Amino acid sequence: MQISVLTDNSAGSFTMAEHGLSYLIQYNGQRILFDTGQSDMFIKNAKTMNVSLENIDMIVLSHGHFDHGNGLEYLSRMSLLCHPGCFVKRYRKQDHTYIGLKNSKEELSSLFNLITSAEPYKISEKIYFLGEIPRLTHFESKNTTFVFENGDPDFVLDDSALAMILPEGLFVVTGCGHAGVVNTLEYAKKVTGLDILFGIMGGFHLKEIDLQTKETIKYLKESGIKHILPSHCTDLPALTAFHETFKSKQVRTGDRFEF
Repeated sequence: MQISVLTDNSAGSFTMAEHGLSYLIQYNGQRILFDTGQSDMFIKNAKTMNVSLENIDMIVLSHGHFDHGNGLEYLSRMSLLCHPGCFVKRYRKQDHTYIGLKNSKEELSSLFNLITSAEPYKISEKIYFLGEIPRLTHFESKNTTFVFENGDPDFVLDDSALAMILPEGLFVVTGCGHAGVVNTLEYAKKVTGLDILFGIMGGFHLKEIDLQTKETIKYLKESGIKHILPSHCTDLPALTAFHETFKSKQVRTGDRFEF
């Protein structure tokens, strides 16, 4: 499996960065564009990296935030898979800044073959879209800084992930991890029927060295997972804790990972 980092918060030597995430995942005969960042930067970086965005089998949108899906306006005529809740109007609680998708469901339906599923969706024999991830742990997804248009709290229930079955075990890719890393990995195990965890990569949505970060690190240590690559919305204190524990590598645009 190969993952090319087209957009992330940290720039590479020859590639640009923005607050957002976009990966090209190539595995099991599939070329999947996982998120598109907030602009056309993923296209510009792909050209710099000599990565073709032709013949994409599917675009997967991890959740309905601008920094993961606004780049969709630069694409069309492809299959797009996401949770049906991705299209709600959503805002930051602090200043009511709009953080939802730029394009409506109707607009995206006219551009793409839109597939929505709150249930797990089998993309291929070895690739699963997890759909809506149950929030079961006592330390994850208990607070939120987001609200809906009517002011109700938004816990980003549309947050999902991809689970790939590799010979060595499960490899999970998250967009932001709003559901929680542990909830996501436990659900990936349930959906795929495989208990061995091999890797996790993407946004972990951990900000401080708090209970959630400590419990997540404890879980990952006990699982024996080999590859741990936090990025995007994982802030410096949490990144430091992951590096100290796992010697995790910084993820930057332009990076290519082979697993």
